[in-house]
Amino acid sequence: MADTSLPQTKACGFLIVKGNPIESFLLMKHPKRWDLPKGHVDDGESEMECALRELEEETGIQADDITVDPGFRFQLQYVVNYKRKFGGSDALKTVVYFLARLERDVKLNLTEHGDFQWFPWKPPHNIQEQTINPLLAAVAQYLSESSQQ
Repeated sequence: MADTSLPQTKACGFLIVKGNPIESFLLMKHPKRWDLPKGHVDDGESEMECALRELEEETGIQADDITVDPGFRFQLQYVVNYKRKFGGSDALKTVVYFLARLERDVKLNLTEHGDFQWFPWKPPHNIQEQTINPLLAAVAQYLSESSQQ
């Protein structure tokens, strides 16, 4: 159960995939871990507006470069420690991810990450336990269920 007494913050982002069926997915490289293009929601901004803005800011991929899957939305929560925000205390972070297919090759323009990699789509994945693995498992389950309908 999440501790709702903590300050709360929300971020939104995308899992960007290539191919139909999926052949690969994009991860961004932080110094110590893999991550997805995402960022904090601005006041008055919808989840999708935030995810699209962050995707463009961090990768250069624009809304017309992708097709968003309208049936997929994945949310998770975890506690993070912010060194500058919230007076250096813990906060409950909610992250919402959407799924989108890259429709054309785009030269990535990285602004916040040192590198990126297209990982082969071969579930189950074991990349990063807290956030990446649950998202990829949810996508695999969603795709499996969608193909059976």
